[in-house]
Amino acid sequence: MTGGRLKGKTGFITGGASGLGRAIATTFVREGATVAIADIDKAGGEATARELGDAAIFREHDVTQEPSWERALPAAVARLGALHILVNNAGIDVLGDVERTSLADWRRVHAVNLDGVFLGCKHGIRHLAASGGGAILNMSSVAGLIGVHNMAAYCASKGGVRLLTKSVALHCARRKYAIRCNSIHPVYIATPMVDRMVATSRDPERLRQALADAIPLGRIGTPEDVAAMAVYLASDESTLVTGAEFVIDGGLSAS
Repeated sequence: MTGGRLKGKTGFITGGASGLGRAIATTFVREGATVAIADIDKAGGEATARELGDAAIFREHDVTQEPSWERALPAAVARLGALHILVNNAGIDVLGDVERTSLADWRRVHAVNLDGVFLGCKHGIRHLAASGGGAILNMSSVAGLIGVHNMAAYCASKGGVRLLTKSVALHCARRKYAIRCNSIHPVYIATPMVDRMVATSRDPERLRQALADAIPLGRIGTPEDVAAMAVYLASDESTLVTGAEFVIDGGLSAS
């Protein structure tokens, strides 16, 4: 993708130091946007921003803390000059079924995956509206649509992102903010999160193959698969699209 589909737009991307966030930031810049990469990983975020050159800045940011949103987002907008795209991408996973998930892990997963999205929407709307409108992209998961027996906290948090997105979309439409809000639901993607899950299993190669085999199209997704969808939702090509969920799962949820 090198078509300037986001020319003149600015974006704030949480979890932008690695994985999906990094791929989205890289693709946005390639399509003409200027981006702020926000992450608790200072070294990784700064490295990514350096690689993207003058079209990227970095802001150290903890999505679970409201004061961090109150500092990082306005500072980034001041540097960027406006805000047209907010990508609430930061997320974590803790494996565990409902009986084996501790309350501490449950709360930690929800703090990042759901509280972080809520705070992003809450504080991002003002800046997007002041810039004439734009797009909010909330990263959910196919696990926010279908259950996974050993991902109780993750499924619950990502399901929450799905319905929060619809509420935000309707709120913005009712207020005439010209802000669209949609959720993205990827399957297993070749990111550090999935790599860690595979690496800690008894037979990593067998698990990696099993994940691919579970997807009807027969492969684990790439970060670029998700970034391509993010470009569409962030661009003016999707101006009548809001409150919707976009599934990138190789047919998994259809079976």
